[in-house]
Parts: sequence; C-alpha cells; structure tokens
Amino acid sequence: MSPPRPQPPAASLSGFLDAHFTSAEDLPAAPALSELLRRECEGLGVSVRRLEAQLASSSASWLARSGEARSGLRRIRSRGEDMAARDEGEAAAPGMELPAIVREIQRIDTIRLYAEATLQLEALVGNLEDATFSIVRQASKLNLSSVLRRASNGMEDKQEKLLRAVDAVRDIERELVKISLSRPQWTNLIVAVDSRVDKTLAILRPQALTDYRALLAALGWPPSLSSPDMEKDKYSQVPNPLVLMNEANKEKYSESFLALCALQHVQANREVRQCKMPAATPILSDSKYFDKTACFDNGLWAIDELVHPIVSRMEYHFSKWSEQPEFIFALVYKIAKDFMDGVDDILQPLIDQARLVGLSAKESWVTGMVKILLGYLETQIFPALVTSYHRNDNKLEVHSSWLHLNDQMIAFDKRMQLLVDSGIQKIAFISEGLSRSLSVFSIYSGHSDWLQIWADIEVNSAQDKLKSEMENETSWLFSINPQDELGDQESTTKFLLSTREDYKAPPVSEFVVKSASTMIDRSHALPNKGMKIQYTRSTSVQFLNDFFVVLHERCEALQLSNTALEDESLLRASYAINAARYCECVLREWDEDTTFLDMAAHRNENKEQIHKRSAQHRCSFFADEIAFLVKLGTNFLEQIMSSILIEFEDLSWDYVQNIGSSNEQNQSNDQVLDEENLEVSPGFVASLDVLRERIMKLKIYLNSKDFLDIWRSIAEGLDYFIYSSIRWGEVKFSGPGVIQLRVDAKALLRIFRPYCSRPEAFFPFVTDSLKLLTMRETDVQYFLEALKNGKDNDNCLGRRGLHHVDASQAVKVLRSKKIGG
Repeated sequence: MSPPRPQPPAASLSGFLDAHFTSAEDLPAAPALSELLRRECEGLGVSVRRLEAQLASSSASWLARSGEARSGLRRIRSRGEDMAARDEGEAAAPGMELPAIVREIQRIDTIRLYAEATLQLEALVGNLEDATFSIVRQASKLNLSSVLRRASNGMEDKQEKLLRAVDAVRDIERELVKISLSRPQWTNLIVAVDSRVDKTLAILRPQALTDYRALLAALGWPPSLSSPDMEKDKYSQVPNPLVLMNEANKEKYSESFLALCALQHVQANREVRQCKMPAATPILSDSKYFDKTACFDNGLWAIDELVHPIVSRMEYHFSKWSEQPEFIFALVYKIAKDFMDGVDDILQPLIDQARLVGLSAKESWVTGMVKILLGYLETQIFPALVTSYHRNDNKLEVHSSWLHLNDQMIAFDKRMQLLVDSGIQKIAFISEGLSRSLSVFSIYSGHSDWLQIWADIEVNSAQDKLKSEMENETSWLFSINPQDELGDQESTTKFLLSTREDYKAPPVSEFVVKSASTMIDRSHALPNKGMKIQYTRSTSVQFLNDFFVVLHERCEALQLSNTALEDESLLRASYAINAARYCECVLREWDEDTTFLDMAAHRNENKEQIHKRSAQHRCSFFADEIAFLVKLGTNFLEQIMSSILIEFEDLSWDYVQNIGSSNEQNQSNDQVLDEENLEVSPGFVASLDVLRERIMKLKIYLNSKDFLDIWRSIAEGLDYFIYSSIRWGEVKFSGPGVIQLRVDAKALLRIFRPYCSRPEAFFPFVTDSLKLLTMRETDVQYFLEALKNGKDNDNCLGRRGLHHVDASQAVKVLRSKKIGG
C-alpha cells in the first residue's frame, strides 16, 4: 500500500505562518513561537479533560435520575394495576401526587412574583418618600424674598423635586393597576402601598400648596377689591396681578401651576383606581369617581388657591348685607367677572399644557367663587332664616325673605352660567342650569330639611294666592262662545284639544297650571335628580293634588246622583270636569318631557317595590295624579249621564208602559197611515223636551271630547231603557201603533241628529225592533218559521239587517205585532 499523499496546509494555517514569518529575519523567533503554541495546546488539553469529566459526571447524574424516574413510574404503574379493581375515585388517588407538585411549584412561583412586586413597589414608594422629605427639608430654608429672586435656585429645585415625586406616584399607580388587573387577590399589598402613599401625599400636598401660596403672595395676590374709581361711584375693573406679570414671573408661576395640576391629576387617577377595587369604600364607590374628570368637579387646587385669599376681604362686605342678599350675589358676580378674562387667557393654556382634558379655567374659577358664597350662606344666612322660620311670629316676613333669597340664587346661577359659557360654542344642546359643582343650590345637598322648608314655603305661598283666586266665583266660569249658544255644529268637530279654551276650562285651572309650572321651573336650578324629585313632589305635585281635591269636593257637593239635575249644577259640574281634563292634558305633556322621564326612571330605580305596574305607569312621573283626574272625570260624567237617564225615565215612564196600547182604536186608518202629519205621543213630548235641553246644555258647557262620549252613552242608555221597558210578547202593536212608535223614535233620534249624521247607530235595539215590527205579514210568518228551525239564525238575522237582537228577542218582537190588525 502506498503512503498517503501529503495534504496542502489549511488556509488559516497559511495565514498564521505568513503573519509571523514575513521574511527570513523572522526565522530566529520560531522556537519562541513553538513554545507558545505548546503551552496553549497543553491548556486546551486540560480543558478538554475537565469537560470530559464534567460530561461523565452529568451523564451519571442524569442516568441516576432517569433510573429513579423509571422506577417511580413503574411503582405508579404497579400501584395503578393493583388498585384497578377499586372504585374510580380510589383508583385516581395515587395520581394526586403530580397535581400537588404542580400546585407547589405554582405557589413558589407566586411567592417569587409577590416578592419581586413588593421589592419594586418598595423602591418606588421609597423614591416618593425621599422626594417628599427633601421638599419638606428644603422648605425651611426658603423665605418670601427668595421666591422671586432670580439668583436663587431653591424654588426651581423644589419644583423639580415635586415633579419627581409626581412621577414616582405615577409609577406606583402604573404598577398597582397592573397588579389589580393580573393579581386582584393581592389586596393586602395594594392596601399597604396605598396607606403609605396616602400618608406621604398628606405631607406633600400641604407643602406644595404652601409654596404655591407663597408664590402668589410674592406676585401681589390677592389684589385690592376697591379702587379710587369705585369710591367715586364709578365702575372699574379690579387689576389682575396675573395679567401684569413679567415674563420671568410668568415662567415661575407656570411651573408652579403645572406641578400642582400634575399632583392633583395623579391624585385623581388614584381615586379612579381605588373606586374600582373590590374593597372600595361606599364613598369611593360613588359613581362620580368612575369619571376621571368628575374628580375635578370641586375645582382645581391651583385655582382654588387664587380664590381663598379673596374670602376674608369679601366677607367684610357680606357682613354688612345680611338683610340684602342681592348685594352679596352682585359682589361675587362682579369679582368673578372682573378676573374672568385674565383667568381664561393665562390659566387655560396651562390647563391644556397639563393635559387636563375637558377642564375649563372659567368653570374652575366660577366654581371657586361659588364655594365662597356657599360657605357664607351655609354658616350665616340660612341658619338665621331657619331659626326665624321655626318661630311662630313674623311668618309672612320669613316666607318673603326665603323666597327672595331663592329668587336671587336662581338669578345668580343663570348669570354665572352665562359667564362660564361666554365665548363657548354650544353644540347639540344648551344645558339647563348649572352642574353640581357650579350651582349655589348645592347648599341643599347636605341640608334636605332646608330644601323641605323652601318647598313648604313655596306651596303655602301658591296656596294663599289660589285661595283668593278660588273665592272669586267668576274664576270657575268659562266665557261661552256665542256660536256654541246658537248650537253651531262645527264646534263639535274639533277634537285636537290643547289650550284651556279648547277644553272650556275655567280660568282657575290655568292659574293652577301656571303656578305649578313656575315651581317646576324653579326645580331646574337644583343640581341633582334626587333633590329635583323631592322638591317637585313637595311643591308642584302637592299643590296640584290639593287643587284636584277641591275639584272633587265641588262635584261631590252637587250630589248629582241624589237630586234633580238643575242647570246650575250641570254648569258647575261640567266646568269642574273640563278643568280636570285640561290639567290631565297638561300633566301628560309634562310627562313626555325628558326631564320628567329621567326623574321617573330615577325614582323607580330607588324603589324596591314596583308591584303590578304597567310599563306606561312605571315611566310616568305624574301617574297617580293623571289616574286621579281620569277617575274624577269619568265618575262625574257617569253621574251626569245617570241623572239625565233617571230624569228621562221619570218623565216617560207612563208613556213607555203604555206603548202599543194607547188610543189606537180611536184613530182612523187615514190618520194612522199619514205618518208625515202624525204628532209625537203627548206622553213623550215632555221627556223629549227636557232631554233636548239637557243635551244642548252639555254641548255648551262640556269640552268636545267629553260631550261626544256622554251623548253617545246617553243614547245607548235610552236605547236600552226603551227596548227593555216594552213588554214584548204581551203587548200587541197594530199598524197604527207601529207607525206611532216610528214617529216617536224619529223624534228621539232628531235630538241627536245635530251631533251625528246617523244617530240610528246608537239606538240599535230600537232600530232593530222597528225593522221587525214593519215587516210584511207574509215575511213575518216565513221569518218565524226560519227562526224556529234554529239553523243559521245569525245569517238569517243578518240578511234582514238585524245585527243586535238575537233569535229569541226577534221572536218576541214579532209576536208583539198584531197580525191582520
């Protein structure tokens, strides 16, 4: 075998040699290079042997573990085979070891994550506490003169530290939000961190506000509320130091303002997050905290600090005007207006820069001014009024003072709202009244007893005015249209009623509606639905209910169903019914307003028991009042109808009892057959005259809808009375008797013809009876035979145009016809 051919050297080796032996002069260094390469090879050999030893050790360890695992699996398999004959629950018992191991691993991992989160939060909270301690420690080194000194950097350093503290709070919140979403069961950790952060913020916020106040004082805030022009009774705006700041001071103020806004913003974020925790307190669970901007409803801290220094100066003037609240409101409005432009020009860009979306400098400024007024009203004005109210003397003066104060509050709220809305384009809608944070009526939120006193005073004042109005009897009368008196038929065709004149309601009803509407308008100034509901139910609803009771009593006093109906009684009852219908119409219109729909929904949400109410009833704010009016009108219309029917029955009783048997033998055939010249039965004339007069009076007095209902009901009642009073089967109608009955029936129908083109439709039984009595004798016999067969009687009657009497009634009527007579 030939020796192997030598391989050419690798490219890397050639490169190595070329690098070390570039010329013949480099050859003497070959022994040193060889020794170096030898030492490196020995080191690599040692490393290879060490790695081989580690590989052998790891392999042995792995084989040992593999053997243990294999033996463990064999034991598990053998145990499983041994336990196969047992219950399924017992057979699974040995397999519980693996889930337990998994749970233990998960527990250890959870502990690790908990420890990591705790350490991270500890570091963040430590940063916050360090920044806060540094700010507090530095505060003692600053004085007022150093606040605006350009050479001093102390103020700038404090602002930077405050911003670092805010960043620390923001980082803490970010971690707490992650934990609350991924590990909601770590409540104790979150509560512990919140506790430390709250304690730190309780130190940080007062210090930040103190520094901000010092800056404002150095800028010359608050300004003087008076000027030489004011002393000369000339109006002049109060100078605004914010507008007069130079660029350097403006920069310092902007930094302080932004830092304070940032601190309030992170505090708002904390409140939003805390209210969503499962362990949130009822206060934080209030729905208003779920909206981040709602946390600023009570104003911005930075703007509130602008307002507070003005309080002491304004209260001096307030104390002189306790009996003249209009001056107090005027002063607050003037100060708010004078500073409004400066606040908007200087502070609104800063708010936008702070990214407080949805917040208005104007609104925050007005909020602060209103809070000044609220504080003074709550401590000085209202307690004095409440004390005077509970005394027995000077009730009228106290009522007048209270109403005057609330009138001033309403006017003030509107003026302040216009001030806030100035220069703002309202899209889609214009809000009714101020928000909760702006309204001076929020004073009633914490004093429901004061709200009830105001409501009682409003009701008493309205009732006193109504009492004098009701004492004038002309207020209960309606000016009758001359066309109605003449019986104009066209007036009865108008059924789309809306105004008091349409309903023919007396003037007192319009007075009641306007008074209730005025009280409802006042309720719009209240800041929340609960207060609006309480005030509305205690004022306008109570006032309306009292008037409705008066309507009921006036109708009850007439005793319509127990005495003979007189024109005066009919007039009084009709106008009372018209007033009830008009009030019902107004209440239904109010019920459709979105304000009352919202209040009805809010009211029903707060009720735990809403039993067996219809859907329409549930969404109606005035459901009970409307139901009362409907019942009142229906009941007394029924009484009027009943009285008219009873009166008709009394006057026509003898006539009805003698139908078919009176004077027929004394009349010749010529007289009987001349139906056009035949007169109405003498016994029927008086009842028809009275009925005609009653119907005409009702048309004049009643509104068109109720008149339509009542004359139709009277017609149906008369039809039933006449038909049921005739002794069918006992009396025998001859030809002249049938014609006389037709003449009398036509006279009766003629009374209702001005109100209906076919009054026969409302006298179905009388009409059907006349159809049967006027049948030819041959048809009568055939018809009786057809009815006796009892087959398809309805079709048989229908073909004859008889749609109301049944077969038995038809037979009785036909047997009352004298055959061959």
